[in-house]
Amino acid sequence: MITLHRSTLAGLHLDEPTPASVHAALQRAIELEHATIPVYLYAYFSLDPVVNADAAAIIKSVVVEEMLHMVLAANVLNAIGGAPAISHRRFIPAYPGHLPGGVEGQLQLHLRPFSDDQLEAFIEIEEPRDPLDYDAHAALVDVPSVTIGEFYATIATAISRLAPSAFAPAPRHQVGPDLMFGSVTVVDAQSAIEALETIVEQGEGTSTSPQEIDGPNGVNDFAHFYRLSELKHRRRLVRVADPAAPLPAYAFAGDPVTVDPSGIIDLPADPSSRDYPEGSPARHQVDTFNETYTVLLGQLHDLLNGHNDLATFMSSLATMSTLEDLARAMVAGSETAGVPVGPSFEYRPVNPGVA
Repeated sequence: MITLHRSTLAGLHLDEPTPASVHAALQRAIELEHATIPVYLYAYFSLDPVVNADAAAIIKSVVVEEMLHMVLAANVLNAIGGAPAISHRRFIPAYPGHLPGGVEGQLQLHLRPFSDDQLEAFIEIEEPRDPLDYDAHAALVDVPSVTIGEFYATIATAISRLAPSAFAPAPRHQVGPDLMFGSVTVVDAQSAIEALETIVEQGEGTSTSPQEIDGPNGVNDFAHFYRLSELKHRRRLVRVADPAAPLPAYAFAGDPVTVDPSGIIDLPADPSSRDYPEGSPARHQVDTFNETYTVLLGQLHDLLNGHNDLATFMSSLATMSTLEDLARAMVAGSETAGVPVGPSFEYRPVNPGVA
């Protein structure tokens, strides 16, 4: 479980929090949700999608919902007059490094191929304060700092204290469910809180169930913490009969979740474009990937700042597909001219003069 400095909540505990303090917290939330995506994607790209289909599908499903969480936090920010800032160099964290937003502790995020150690880091990111114990994780207590769930709960409380006039009189810059499955159109405090609760429940589950609401397949899939734990235990989490249990009982006792080491590509850890000489084939691959990634951030910035139309949304999806194609080509064999290559997720505008 990761925790945040209490300073992250500055201004939110006031009886009358200002929109500006809520804006700042929501921008941190957007940055926090995004920061996990390159890390998850790097592990996903290292998995042979045929040999390790189960593992790849689980990680990809988590990435899809992290994207949704960025959109949900941006919808709330837009509804109260803010402007998500996504397309700039500082939006992308450095790897290795800590999660943004005042995260405490020793956990550092790395761009590394899939491994059990990397999986443990993923589980730590998604772990709630009191995970439901299915013979897998003991409940944690007396954590003095702020968990991710508490961070969102505090934002929700602050939003409930804002005057109704803080919200735009009509839906403002909303990416709704007509464009993205599972999204929430935010128009008032109630819908804002619904959006934030969706983020938490999809990541952590609830205090009584490991299930999330509206998973990527349109059903109540398990929350990220439990979905990733299936990979750890190499078994699906399933309902089990236990008449004595006060809540529905689950166990990691379902079908096997296969992870075949022969289907994990040995990508370099924490690659950087600086690792490859200018003009080399490897540098060209890395630069092309990073340019495409930067274009995608620009498209998402536009989408979340008023260009919430089908054309912009479809363009961003097409760029995501191109990004995966580039990564797959890059990691095939993991070497170009004998040099191990991996996508480095760096800000690289096609026009270097762009800030």
